[in-house]
Amino acid sequence: MKFTVNKKEIRDILSKVQGITGRKSNLTITENVLFKVSSEGIYVSATDLETGFQGNYSADVESEGDFAINARKLFEIVKDFPSDEIHFNEVENRWIKIGNDSIEYNIVGINPDDFPNQPQVDDVAMFDIDAPALKRMIEKMTVISGATDDRRPHISGIYFERILEDDQKLVRIVSTDGSRLAKTDYHYDTEFELPEGPSVIIPKKAIHEVGKFLPSEGTVQLGVKNNYFVVKRDPEMMIIRLLEGDFPKYADIINRTQGQIIRISRAMFLMTLKRMSILSSENYKGVVFEFKDNRLKVTATNPDIGESKEEIDAETEGEPIRIAFNPKYFIDALGSVEEETVTLNLLSEDRPCLLNGEGNKDFLCVIMPMRI
Repeated sequence: MKFTVNKKEIRDILSKVQGITGRKSNLTITENVLFKVSSEGIYVSATDLETGFQGNYSADVESEGDFAINARKLFEIVKDFPSDEIHFNEVENRWIKIGNDSIEYNIVGINPDDFPNQPQVDDVAMFDIDAPALKRMIEKMTVISGATDDRRPHISGIYFERILEDDQKLVRIVSTDGSRLAKTDYHYDTEFELPEGPSVIIPKKAIHEVGKFLPSEGTVQLGVKNNYFVVKRDPEMMIIRLLEGDFPKYADIINRTQGQIIRISRAMFLMTLKRMSILSSENYKGVVFEFKDNRLKVTATNPDIGESKEEIDAETEGEPIRIAFNPKYFIDALGSVEEETVTLNLLSEDRPCLLNGEGNKDFLCVIMPMRI
C-alpha cells in the first residue's frame, strides 16, 4: 500500500473524527481510523459503535491496500506537517511510514480486518436541509447537553421529527433533561416536498458530532432507515444508531395559550441573572423572581454566603406573581435567543415558564420552577 494525499484534506478529515475515535467503547480498535486504498482513491472510516463516519477522497495511489491506525496520533502528525503533500507507505507487518524526503514517522498499525463493519444504508430515502440552519439548530440544543440516563432514552437523546400539518412543513428537534425542555424548528417552503418519516431519538453526543460535520454553506441530506439516522454530504456520510423508547408528549406545554405574558430586555435580564447566580452553590441553586407593576425583582439567598437583590424593568400584565427558578437554566436559554426582547409565559408558581424571543417561537424553552 502506497499513496500520497494533500495535507489540508487529510487534516480536515481527521479533525472531524476526533470526537468519535476519542470516545471510549468496548473495542480498543475504535480509537483507530480505517483506510482502504484503491485505484479510485482512499476510503476513510471511523466509529465508536454508536456513531460512524465514512468518506471517499482522491489521492495519488501507487499501490492498493488497507490499514488501521491510531486517529489521535495521526492527526497530531498531520496537523503540523511541514509540507503540503504527505506520503503513506506500508513497509511490513502493518508498519506505516508517514512523511516525505525530509521527515519520517514509522507508526504501527492495527489489523484492518478487526475493524467494525459500518451499516449498509445505500437505499435510504433522503431529503435536503440547509446545512447552516441545521448547525444552528444543533447549537441551540446545547442548552440541554450534558444529561444522560440509560434508563430513559429521552434524557440521553434528542427528538427529531418531521411535521406536515396545517399548511406547514418543518423539521423539529427537541431536548429535555426532566427540569427543562427546548425545541427549535426549521420551516420549509410549502412547495418543497418534505417526505413523511418516523420521529426518532438521536443520542445527544452523536448529534453534537453531526454539528462538527456540517459545512458552513450549502445543503446536507438526512434520512432514517431501520434504527439508523443518516447525514450525507458527498463525499462523506455519518450513520448514527438510534435510541429506543418513547419521547414525552410535549405539544400541550409548548402550545399553551393561557398565562401572563412578560416582556423583558434579553441583555438586561441575562446580566441580572449572571450577577444573581454568583451566590449559587450546589445546595442553593434557586433565585426568586417577583413580577409586579412593570418591574422584576430577583432575590438570591444562600445561608452559607449571603444574599443579593436586583430590580429591572419588565413589561408585566395581570396579578403579581412570585416564583423561584434555577437561574442557570435561563442563562443557558437566553444564549440561544437572538431577539433583543424575550417573552416569558407564566401561569402560576408551580407551572413551567415558557421563554422565547419576541415574535419568534422557532426556538422555545420550557423551564420548571423550584419550590420557594
